[in-house]
Amino acid sequence: MSRIEGTARTRALAAELKDLREQAGLTTRAAAARVGFSSAGLNRSELGKRLPSLEEVGALLAVYSVVGKKRARILELTRAANTPGWWESGEKRPLQLQLPALITFESQATRIVNFGPLLIPGLLQAHNYIRAVMDYARIPEADAEARIATRVRRQTVLTKGRGPSYLAIVDEAALRRPIGGSLVMADQIRKLIEMSELPNVTIRAIPFRRGGYLPVGGFSLLNFSKATPIVFLDQGSAGAFLHKPDDTSRYQSSTDTMLKIALSADESVDFLARMATDHDRARSSFSGS
Repeated sequence: MSRIEGTARTRALAAELKDLREQAGLTTRAAAARVGFSSAGLNRSELGKRLPSLEEVGALLAVYSVVGKKRARILELTRAANTPGWWESGEKRPLQLQLPALITFESQATRIVNFGPLLIPGLLQAHNYIRAVMDYARIPEADAEARIATRVRRQTVLTKGRGPSYLAIVDEAALRRPIGGSLVMADQIRKLIEMSELPNVTIRAIPFRRGGYLPVGGFSLLNFSKATPIVFLDQGSAGAFLHKPDDTSRYQSSTDTMLKIALSADESVDFLARMATDHDRARSSFSGS
């Protein structure tokens, strides 16, 4: 069976159209009949093997009762679906346009690799740590609450039945920096230890003493059973999906390199426990001063 190799936008659009049809309670045959084109064509569109026209997508969204900002976002996704790469920048655009796709890809992935050079990867963040990150980013309270809720819902992908194999590579810098203070960090690191007990979750830490490595920013590498890999780069106010083999293989190579210098899974848990203790001591020292 051939693997799906469309652009990240094409694959995101395909998955979203399928989800919307299912939420509307329609079969492909029923949905296709309502908009006047073949069920085979709709099936291919939902598999990412055919790019539907803007008119077709607009008709489907009407049948699925999708309106307002969500409709506008999906139509914009359709217009740019064949564009190589997927870069978005600006304070809100990555969140508005790419987060639904990231959530979809995470739910479809069979394996996810997250690298956290400065922050704990989002799928492992504790509630108070997420809030602290939002505070540092100066996200307005109303927006922050929505983002926190969304991130917490995303994390259920790791605990659902038949969840993906998940590997987090975390640099010591992300464990040392007291985001939200020492109490928040101690609790966050203990959450990492707790998550590492799940059968599908592995956490590998890279201590400073292991030396340097080629610097790369935080990334998510997503592998699928019937589709080619995708990499997501999260740079705060900018985000990017990469789907070309030359790009995704580069991040797989980076993963392999970092695993050679990272602690083993068991050593990483011991290291995390020491990091949590260090934050506890820092909090006690600060409270007693």
